[in-house]
Amino acid sequence: MKYFGTDGFRGKANEGLTVDHAFTIGKFVGWYYGASQERKARVVIGKDTRRSSYMFESALVAGLVASGADAYMLHVIPTPGVCYEVVDGGFDCGIMVSASHNPYSDNGIKLVDRSGSKMDEEVLEKVEACIDGELEVPLATGDAIGRTVDYMQGRNRYIAHLIASANFSLQGVRVGLDCANGSASSVAKPVFDALGADVHVINDAPNGFNINVNCGSTHIENLQEYVVRNNLDVGFAYDGDADRCLAVDENGHVVDGDLILYACARYMSKYGRLSGDAVVPTIMSNFGLFRAFDEVGIKYEKAQVGDRFVYALMRERGYSLGGEQSGHVIFGDLETTGDGIMTSLRIMEACRVERESLATLVRPVRLYPQRLDNVRVTDRDAAMASPEVAEAVRRAEETLGGDGRVLVRASGTEPLVRVLAEAPDEALCREACAVVVEALEPFAVRD
Repeated sequence: MKYFGTDGFRGKANEGLTVDHAFTIGKFVGWYYGASQERKARVVIGKDTRRSSYMFESALVAGLVASGADAYMLHVIPTPGVCYEVVDGGFDCGIMVSASHNPYSDNGIKLVDRSGSKMDEEVLEKVEACIDGELEVPLATGDAIGRTVDYMQGRNRYIAHLIASANFSLQGVRVGLDCANGSASSVAKPVFDALGADVHVINDAPNGFNINVNCGSTHIENLQEYVVRNNLDVGFAYDGDADRCLAVDENGHVVDGDLILYACARYMSKYGRLSGDAVVPTIMSNFGLFRAFDEVGIKYEKAQVGDRFVYALMRERGYSLGGEQSGHVIFGDLETTGDGIMTSLRIMEACRVERESLATLVRPVRLYPQRLDNVRVTDRDAAMASPEVAEAVRRAEETLGGDGRVLVRASGTEPLVRVLAEAPDEALCREACAVVVEALEPFAVRD
């Protein structure tokens, strides 16, 4: 794909991703799901709290109505809220404006099909052809021009859906929430309030520029300190569009996506809710997680990194749980995508039913030390195809003596090659990473 990566079309606002791109995408989507089928399309659209999200929302809406579609505006909402409402409201597709955990200066456009899943590559290729001028889309005229609908009720229905998914009370539980000054800011607290929790919130005052800035799941150290200082029972940190969640236990320790998968998998397996008694982690998940699953007899199938690949494997095999170390966890019996707030509710369900703290639920897992080096490169494909890099990986794994691994992968959204080393101690991780990073030097961007 030329423009769309594993998580939509991303770029710096009005540089890599422009309002012209947004208008064209809206115009194509409105025509493809509407006039091309001799009908009127209904498209639901949401955004995160970046300043540029309002600009891109307007451009997308203009394109949609110009090609004859009706655009239903959810305004600021988590990405999974758009996915939920596409299905709940019977829309033809959905659009989310967000660059997730990226800096505020970036933005992105994610397209969702009528099932609430990411749009098929076949359709995305047609979108790209339209962007490149290889496919002409007619504009609507007269009474065929579409309309805009203020659809705040859709966000309220999403909040109600989250509350209804929890058949337990959080009365007396002290919960901390870090909303990353993003989409969770107007959704997470009402959900936990409705369940009776004693809710303490930080970073819930977005101003257009502070999304993900020293807060949220990418800077979880702030929530760690907050949980300990305020003697909270648990804390949850979301990213900018709230499709990810990382947790902090009562002792201030980080509970990442791997540990969340373990806690939820054991709970679901115990009560017969883990389809196939198997989980879908990714190739980047920790060795310690795999060993912990082996010890309790829970099977796992590894997917490529990216929630698209995790969900595709879940759907193919009929599994009900999968996710990434980053905190992007999918509960396939409830949703089609990762949902940070839903993840935090499922963690609390396990804690309440088992009458255990989060620290106790994840204690059996012994995670290996990991080191992740990101190398900014001029050409991801050339770097990944390099024989010298492949040889460096082989030599790096030799230094681990068979008790660890080295993984090299290209980012799906940024010009980066990620080098992950996993070993029994941090010194070995550093040594293994250094071997591969050195081999990537010819491809590295010079400052």
